[in-house]
This record gives sequence, C-alpha cells and structure tokens, in this order.
Amino acid sequence: MGKKNSMAAAFALLVLATSALSSLPTACLAVTSPYVRPRARATLSLPAHADADGQTPQQVHVSAVGPDQMRVTWITDDDAPATVEYGTAPGQYPFSATGSTTAYSYVLYHSGNIHDAVVGPLKPSTTYYYRCSSDPSREFSFRTPPSGLPFNFVIAGDLGQTEWTNSTLQHIAAADYDMLLLPGDLSYADLDQPRWDSYGRLVEPLASARPWMVTQGNHEVEKIPLIEHPFKAYNARWRMPYDAGASPSGSNLFYSFDVAGGAVHVIMLGSYTDYDTGSAQHRWLRGDLARIDRGKASFVVALVHAPWYNSNEAHQGEGDAMRDAMEAMLYGARVDAVFAGHVHAYERFSRVYSGKEDQCGPVYVTIGDGGNREGLAEKYIDPQPSTSVYREASFGHGRLQVANTTHALWTWHRNDDNEPVVTDQVWITSLASNPACNKK
Repeated sequence: MGKKNSMAAAFALLVLATSALSSLPTACLAVTSPYVRPRARATLSLPAHADADGQTPQQVHVSAVGPDQMRVTWITDDDAPATVEYGTAPGQYPFSATGSTTAYSYVLYHSGNIHDAVVGPLKPSTTYYYRCSSDPSREFSFRTPPSGLPFNFVIAGDLGQTEWTNSTLQHIAAADYDMLLLPGDLSYADLDQPRWDSYGRLVEPLASARPWMVTQGNHEVEKIPLIEHPFKAYNARWRMPYDAGASPSGSNLFYSFDVAGGAVHVIMLGSYTDYDTGSAQHRWLRGDLARIDRGKASFVVALVHAPWYNSNEAHQGEGDAMRDAMEAMLYGARVDAVFAGHVHAYERFSRVYSGKEDQCGPVYVTIGDGGNREGLAEKYIDPQPSTSVYREASFGHGRLQVANTTHALWTWHRNDDNEPVVTDQVWITSLASNPACNKK
C-alpha cells in the first residue's frame, strides 16, 4: 500500500472511531480553558545574511497559481534578473522562468527589487529545487501540493515576529503539511517598512518550501492620509493569484483558488476593502460561489480577518457589518468553515447561521494567535454563548486535514512553552454530503 493510500486508510479509521463523539450536542461540551499562559516573549528583528551581497536572493516565498504552477517571490538589494531556474534534483536546473521586477517607496523608505516569476507546469506531490536570479550561493526547494485527497492545511493568523512567532513556526515545521493559509496580519510592520524585510527573513525557511496563501488584516493597511495609499507594502510583497483561474477578482485583497484537483475550494476575503452590497468584492463573491460545483468541491472554506462570531471582549462587533453583508451568501453556498484572525486568542464555534446553531451553517474558528507583539486577548464574555464550543487565550496554530470527500479533521495546537499541544479537535462533515442541507 502506498503512502497516500495508507494515510487515507488511517483517516478512514479515525472517522469511524470518532463518529459517535461527532454526533454529541456541541452546547454540552462548551469550554472556556483555565490554562494560564507563559510570559510574553521578546520581539525579533532579523538582519540580512552576513555573507549576502546586493544580488543575493532573500525573503523568498512561494504561492500556488492554478493547479500546476507556483509563483516564486524574492528580493535583492541591487539589480538582478527576475529569473528562477528549477528542477527535480539538487543543483540541476533544466527549466527556467522569467518574471517581473517592481519596487516601492514609502515616505523615506525605498524597498529592494521585488521579483516574482511563475514556474510550471509542475508535477503534483513533487519536490523541486530552485535558485533565484541565477545566484549560486542559495538553493531552495519546495514541494508541490497533491492533486487529490487527503490534503493538509496549516492555518495561522496574526503571526508578527516575536519569539512566540518563532515557536509557532517551529511547531508548524515539525509536522508535514501541503499549504499554509494566513487570515491576515503578517508582519506587524505598522508603517516601519524595514520590519517587512525582517518578517520576510523570519518566515523564509517555511514560506520558500510550501505555498503560503494570505489575505490582508488591519496591520497591512498602513495608510497615511494624503501621503501613502493603503496596502502599498502588502500588495507589492505578497502577490496572490487574484487574476488566475475561473474566477479572477481583479484585486489582490480578495480571491479564491482550488486544491486537491478541485476537491477543496478556498475563498480569501478582505475585511478592509469594501464588502457592502454592490461593491466589487460582494459582486465577485456572489459570482465565485455560483460557479462552485459541489459535486466536485467536497469542501468549501473561507478566510477573513475580523471574525464574524466572537465571544472575546477584544474587537467586539468589528466583523458584524461584513457578516451582515455576506453571511447569507456563504450559508446559501453551504460553506463548511470560516477561519478568522484579529482577536489574539483561539475560539471555535458550532455550526452557526444568523447567530443561532444551524446544522447547515459553517463552523466558525478564530485563530488570531500566531505570536504577535501585542499579546493575547485574555478576557472573554461571561457566560459563554451556547454556540461557542471551546475558547482559550494562548498562542498556537491549527491544522485542517481534509481526509476524504466527506470528513476533515480540525485540530488546534497550543504553544505550551516549547511544545505543541493538541488542545481542541473536531471532525467536520462536508455539508455537500448532508442530504438535509441540499434539498432542492
């Protein structure tokens, strides 16, 4: 039995073993964790490599573009070709792709040369070795996602760049995965543009090896009235595939894509660009959801920054207007789960629609606990709402393992000192497989 088949068999056994627990009423399991977090940790600042020269690639990261391509993005201090050479063996690069180079200025800051090139077509589940700008000093590698199920996501929000961030990244790297999803608040540069460079260096070991798919948060806005327009650094540094696929959005601030041969559809929404009825994002979302074939897309998940459901005292009500504008569309399309950041804590809700438990609504999860410098949001509303299943103010990350066409396992891993601890988990059944949610 191959590795992929044995993994699928293991998942199937776990589905059967946990089916009885999955059928329990969620309200009776509601938990507010009494866990006492360790102390805060220092903010990090990573300088450039000591042996780097002006043409040395740095801040390398990759993102998926369609079913068989990857975008490689990197920065050089000086002029260098926007070329990626790649192949399936170390040190051998029979293929190459040339892209484009941009740069931006922000008040008195001037970025390095930001290069990106799209490589492919690529084989699924294959490790490719590559170098950027023909620089022989640094070889990188990434593995392409699989073309079918099972498919493993890591989801982490509000990362920042502290020692807690570093702990989260180490825990993520300790177990295999196919793609990372980030629901906003990346660098916490907050106008201090060199912090974007430091962040790029911090995440490079992971972001250069697996596709990172991100959306914006409030810390990416960085608008200075009359001086700087919003999202300048974010759009320049983290270009996502908004113009690819069957549903191009026309904006880097919201987009969608498919993985696992179309078995999973991922929607990345923008909390800080217009979302009201009639807006470009609202029109695009309606069209994107209408194009989904639930006979093929077993799971549909969405990411947003400001949570639509939240029982933490922090950021109360900040996602309500967007929820009012878009919740009915997601519910009508039977979106399976919605992941948010913004609140620096963890919380999982039951399936919810219009503020009430609904077996055909999405599971809502707040995962804004990646390790940011602002600390944790430790105060929750009491009593705990009946729709809130588990909540805890700790740093950590989540994993969504889509096992097959009917079941996905969600686990939340708390950063307990230097160890990742699985503290919350639940099997999510695809709404496309629930006859009660698909009546004509």
